[in-house]
Amino acid sequence: MARVTRDDVARAAGTSTAVVSYVINDGPRPVAPATRARVLAAVEELGYRPNRVAQAMARRRTNLLGMVVPDARQPFFAGLAHAVEQAAAEHGRLLLIGNSDYADEREAHYIRAFLGMQVDGLILVTQDPATPGLTGFDVADGTPVVLLHHRAESENGVAVVADDEGGAREVVRHLLGHGHAEVHCFGGTRSLSPHDPVTGRTAGWVAALEEAGLPTEGRLVPAPFDRVRAHAGALALLARPDRPSAVFCTTDDQAIGLLRAADDLGIRVPEDLAVAGFDDIAEAVIAGPALTTVTTAQDEMARAALDLVLGGAGSRAAGARTFPARLVVRRSCGCPAPDRAAPADTTGAALADTGAALADTGAALG
Repeated sequence: MARVTRDDVARAAGTSTAVVSYVINDGPRPVAPATRARVLAAVEELGYRPNRVAQAMARRRTNLLGMVVPDARQPFFAGLAHAVEQAAAEHGRLLLIGNSDYADEREAHYIRAFLGMQVDGLILVTQDPATPGLTGFDVADGTPVVLLHHRAESENGVAVVADDEGGAREVVRHLLGHGHAEVHCFGGTRSLSPHDPVTGRTAGWVAALEEAGLPTEGRLVPAPFDRVRAHAGALALLARPDRPSAVFCTTDDQAIGLLRAADDLGIRVPEDLAVAGFDDIAEAVIAGPALTTVTTAQDEMARAALDLVLGGAGSRAAGARTFPARLVVRRSCGCPAPDRAAPADTTGAALADTGAALADTGAALG
């Protein structure tokens, strides 16, 4: 069956192809209501579908955006990608997503592919802004690039990030407030890029312990970022005779892996072991027990990244736009359930937020 063309629509509507174009593209010239109705009726009757690729080439705008994440199977990155997709839809854009799998060459592959598709902008959740995947691409053809969740390496880079260090410092202080003599950091590593979010979270852990006059040496335990492999590392940590009484995990996925390891070993949380995470993924509320963590303004960060990508060069001032990170108190740290009396070091606002979250969850389950 021959493809229906714009000429076919024009003949069926008794008008010119130019008028058909004005109706389909909603301009640039006005069309009389009766003529518009005839054109739309012909489009429907003939089943005409505009060639969006040709239109994009003609106006040099595809309405496509590219996003690269390390691994969309991980709940945090899945949630972040969904937030960006929603923000893109609000701007009338379609979002293409690629998974780098933490590999520089794969990240570079997606960046080249998206640029070849003439995307209007790129949002990158890169594991290291100094890797070949990013270097040199931003200025190659003028396509705007914004880093999300990860600070830029160069002074000219543009990034949207959370206050990772401040959030980690707050949650570790909270653990110390329960009387623990030490708090291990599970998931941090000194080999990450200094611009990585986990590096900031590790720095927050260090700062909180130093403020309390406590040592950090020997208490930083590297761990994979997915919960399955983190579970294996957590088993080794918790099986030690000198296992810690409190652990700060740099991500919630790692914390969930650690909670499972504690259950496997018969270690009670929070009675025998206090646990806190970072990210406040959806599963944190239903973890066993509910996970004390740090939440970030994910939706607001996604919208900010979209605004920076689409706002033109004038809106992309170099540097990082930092959003606050906030402690969310639940059971895994040793605090009582929200319907019980709060300990002196827990703010009423934190408990109110926790109660609201649990009430919403109960209503949804009911």
